[in-house]
Amino acid sequence: MPVDIDPQELLLKTVQAFNGTERVGQQNMVATIVEGLEAGGHRIIQAGTGTGKSLGYLVPAAAHALSEGGSTVVVSTATIALQRQLMEKDLPLLASTVKSIYGIDLTFAVLKGRNNYVCLQKLHSSIPDPEGEALFDVSRGFLGDQAVAVRAWAEETESGDKDDFGDDIDPRVWRAFSVNRRECVGESKCAFGEDCFTAQRRLQAQSAHIVVTNHALLAIDVVEGIPILPEHDIVVIDEGHEIVDRATGAITIELNAASVDRAVSRVNSQVSDRTMDLMVDAQSSFEDALLGASDPTSGLTRLKFLDSELLLALTLIRDSSHAGISEMSPQKGEDPDVAARNQRARGGLEELHDYAGTLISQGNDSVLWIDHDGKPPTLHSAPLSVAHLLRDRLFAEKFAVVTSATLTTSGNFDSITSALGLDSDKRTEAIDVGSPFDYGQQGILYVAADLPPPGRDGLDMTSLDVMGELVEAAGGRTLILCSSWRAVDKAAEYLRVRCDTPVHVQKKGESVSLLVERFAADRESTLIGTLSLWQGVDIPGDSCIQVIIDRIPFPRPDDPVMSARSARVDESGGSGFQSVTLPRAGLLLAQASGRLIRTGTDKGVVSVLDSRLANSGYGTSLRKSMPPMWFTTDRTTAMSSLQRLRGESEEWEGQG
Repeated sequence: MPVDIDPQELLLKTVQAFNGTERVGQQNMVATIVEGLEAGGHRIIQAGTGTGKSLGYLVPAAAHALSEGGSTVVVSTATIALQRQLMEKDLPLLASTVKSIYGIDLTFAVLKGRNNYVCLQKLHSSIPDPEGEALFDVSRGFLGDQAVAVRAWAEETESGDKDDFGDDIDPRVWRAFSVNRRECVGESKCAFGEDCFTAQRRLQAQSAHIVVTNHALLAIDVVEGIPILPEHDIVVIDEGHEIVDRATGAITIELNAASVDRAVSRVNSQVSDRTMDLMVDAQSSFEDALLGASDPTSGLTRLKFLDSELLLALTLIRDSSHAGISEMSPQKGEDPDVAARNQRARGGLEELHDYAGTLISQGNDSVLWIDHDGKPPTLHSAPLSVAHLLRDRLFAEKFAVVTSATLTTSGNFDSITSALGLDSDKRTEAIDVGSPFDYGQQGILYVAADLPPPGRDGLDMTSLDVMGELVEAAGGRTLILCSSWRAVDKAAEYLRVRCDTPVHVQKKGESVSLLVERFAADRESTLIGTLSLWQGVDIPGDSCIQVIIDRIPFPRPDDPVMSARSARVDESGGSGFQSVTLPRAGLLLAQASGRLIRTGTDKGVVSVLDSRLANSGYGTSLRKSMPPMWFTTDRTTAMSSLQRLRGESEEWEGQG
């Protein structure tokens, strides 16, 4: 039953239910979203850490969804952690408040892509999946052990959601238990259709007032025009600094010889010998063409265009796949397991056909490259920009709120509004509602201005010595964020010898959440990691009184998408460094330094070992992207502050 809800009253009551305090920034968020809804203009809202931005947008979202003429609101996030917070904490409490005040139910659901859920048909099929069965060979070591563990979990899970497994799952293992949308035979034809995890989630989402999803699924729904999400007229994009990269990633094409071979091998005897021969020849031609177009001395090869051999190989893939699809028509009365197996094979060919066709028709608005760093060469194609797609297919159709703790770079919203395609939309308003934290009193930004600028080889011995001094001053309690795995290894090797306190080191493929838990529990330890730790890590209290950043996180020169975007700006007469490179670095610096102050009582130092942040002409601009902490280049001041904080922490521990 529709009701007339006062959003500010609902916010107040919900905050009281949280035993929280009123926050001006949160109230301003609610007010500007309500104003945008009434005026029909999008809102871009920077809400600093501690603002309570989740309730700042959930309250007006609930008020709209429950009102006369209201509709479903979609909330999109970039991380699993935020999805869990919304579904397990914020939305249940908001729903409880709505029920107590208005006597009505606020419903909510989470929806992810089909390949995030266990496929029951695949799990229980009487026809073994060759690729999946191979994983269970105990001689395969880690993959075999993980496949056995995942199967045991899949037999018992009530959600079917891989994120509930509790650990990272190798993509090769997960592929044995899941299907994508092309491979699914459909609920009506599947023996497990009534119990399908994906179907159940979609049914829940269809009737929910608020649906929580992820940026990748939102991008597929919007950019590719595939109707996955329920009908809605409002979308809230939290962690909005990630939406451009996630949307780009969702529609990036990857194709290698192994994926072609996997799709062809599934076809088995379902096509004629002639068509099978054509597909095998296409796979072989593609493998040879990739090797011929790659530079084996480099991990990545940028392509200005597809050469004749690649074009021919892709044409062979497209045409032979089309022939195979035409010969694989579903048969009436097929056994459900056979029908599912055949659909997986047909879906694989459909994907090959579409990918090859898209690659063949790439124009100047796409970026092409071959990645061959320690693995089979893979051809990639990504859009140079998604701004026009987001503008025309999302923002032109829906009312949108884009929010994050870090949306401004160099103190303004120009970069994000341009990336979203909203720079010329006069209905769009951008606002910074601030943070309740007093960064000038709680934090220090120290830049080691006396160090030489970092070179290509990463951390030198002088920088490592400074790092060691800072870690010792803090007594551990330090998060070290490195811009490369090489720097992680150097820092770990050095600190393990120099420091008496424990050192935790991130490893490739390791679960970040478990690593952070160990660091937070071990108060005097140091955690060293790379880019996946630069955002989303929340360690309040005295387990982390210092964040060390090894260097300004400029994009790698060989990053194909960022370098192509920068080059395009240069070609048009602008500055790619100013328009692309600096904003990207500023955003990452803001995210990294935001790991320090997580509550109103946290104190500490952000130490940057890159002198360019203090000495270069663009250093001031980059510092404006970071929280407004007290700035110094005096190492003695930084170290004495850390020693004092360390002493306060040890005194508190002794009393505890």
